[in-house]
Amino acid sequence: MSQDLLYLAPIISVFAGALLGLLVEALAPRVYRFEAQTCLSGATLVVALIFAIRTFLSSNSRKTAVLGSVTVDGPTLGIWMLLLGFAIGAVVLMAERRAHGQTSAFTAQAATTPGSPDERAFLAARNEHTEVFVLLMFAVGGMLVFPAACDFLTAFVSLEVLSLPLYLLAGLARRNRAISQEAALKYFLLGALSSAIFIYGVALIYGSTGSFDYAQIADSLGQLKTSDKTIYAGLGLVIVGLLFKMGVAPFHVWVPDVYAGSPTAVSAFMAVCTKLAAVGATIRILFVPLGGLRWSWMLPLACIAVLSMLVGAIFGLTQRNLKRLLGYSSIAHAGFILMAIAMATTGVVGTQVGEFGSVGVSLFYMLAYGLATLGAFAITLLVRSSGGTEASEIYVWTGFGRRNPWYGIAMVVFMLSLAGMPLTAGFIAKLYVFALAWFNGYAWLAIAGLTLSLLTAAMYLKVIRLLFLSGGAAPSGSDNDQPTPTTSQASKPLNALIALCVMGTVFFGLLPSQFGNIAAAASVLLR
Repeated sequence: MSQDLLYLAPIISVFAGALLGLLVEALAPRVYRFEAQTCLSGATLVVALIFAIRTFLSSNSRKTAVLGSVTVDGPTLGIWMLLLGFAIGAVVLMAERRAHGQTSAFTAQAATTPGSPDERAFLAARNEHTEVFVLLMFAVGGMLVFPAACDFLTAFVSLEVLSLPLYLLAGLARRNRAISQEAALKYFLLGALSSAIFIYGVALIYGSTGSFDYAQIADSLGQLKTSDKTIYAGLGLVIVGLLFKMGVAPFHVWVPDVYAGSPTAVSAFMAVCTKLAAVGATIRILFVPLGGLRWSWMLPLACIAVLSMLVGAIFGLTQRNLKRLLGYSSIAHAGFILMAIAMATTGVVGTQVGEFGSVGVSLFYMLAYGLATLGAFAITLLVRSSGGTEASEIYVWTGFGRRNPWYGIAMVVFMLSLAGMPLTAGFIAKLYVFALAWFNGYAWLAIAGLTLSLLTAAMYLKVIRLLFLSGGAAPSGSDNDQPTPTTSQASKPLNALIALCVMGTVFFGLLPSQFGNIAAAASVLLR
């Protein structure tokens, strides 16, 4: 039991921090809650990250815990370390007050009607929704368990644990409440549908194999008759549920609306951490219990990857809202990650990081994507209209880099990385994905990915072009009455986060081999 506690220390730390956060909400005076919750959540995630790193450095074999329902191996620890690191960045975004005029980005009273006298009274009293940090901690706890689960029941419970707090967080914006609540409702309805599809697929797989355990399902697949179509129906439904969480087209319809309507900190958290957890769970489910059916799902996933890249590129080019553009960027990058997963391989020769396959490539891609996306959302927090609301319309970024050179250069670095330009981590990540497809006999997929990568680059170059232009008038039909918004002063933690994202993007673009140990360990997927 003591060994179980050691392996599960990151998960236990996060859930313990969440429970302590509930006590703070119940017992601490309101005037002290914000600082207490910020420090508690940040410290908890740092401790969990230290535990994950310690386990990674001290163990090179697979360990199971909680009666075999959770596994701690290379892929699990790689995902945990990335997830906890990005979650700490999300806490910094949620705790930012200086950019919001020394107030929280979250509503003072979620139950009030947007624009009502009650809401105005709560805002005037400067009440703050500090329980958002508790919700974030519970979501992170579910995200840690989801990719580490060894059976479908544990996976489904963790999926709901990570999803329910996100439904609430999406609707808690302090300003633009109606849009935020609309985003939360859409996310809840479509999320509930995807969960139902996922568990229905699990039921069909159970009906064919008689087990929820991943290893037992893998052993049972070899004994099934080829005429048994139930397992294939279950496979398809489970994949649909997973691809929804990843935000892959054609299961992407929630992404742009939810990202645009949610508080920016929550959008960044979902764009990076939720996607990372979904990627990890998808890899484990497809490679372990359903690995025997890989010849049935490799080609369909490759085709879906191309579709997701195409949808993200085409619709991203037409967007006039930066948060929606980042939403379609997320859809396009989900396609690139799915390319790596679809190869279903544990080794590829000829990369600077070493011989690693789908898992290692996916982790490096999420590292590059997460650094650039988290940094871009952090800068988006700072652009404000005269009324204090976020000014995320594309045209208002005209000349932003000329007025704010530091933030402008940082935004250029993030956009170039998302576009896959050389000397950035995004370039190396895409290079690995294309190499993985090419060396595994999917030359057509590598060529399609390269072509669509050039297309997706156009939407990022559009943002870069606007950053250093002068002037900037609102286009006809725009409902924004301030073509040149103000740039809020960021706090020191937020500036430090942006700087770390810039340095990480450039560092891993120049020296990708520094990620080699994590990628190599994560490439050995053990049952």
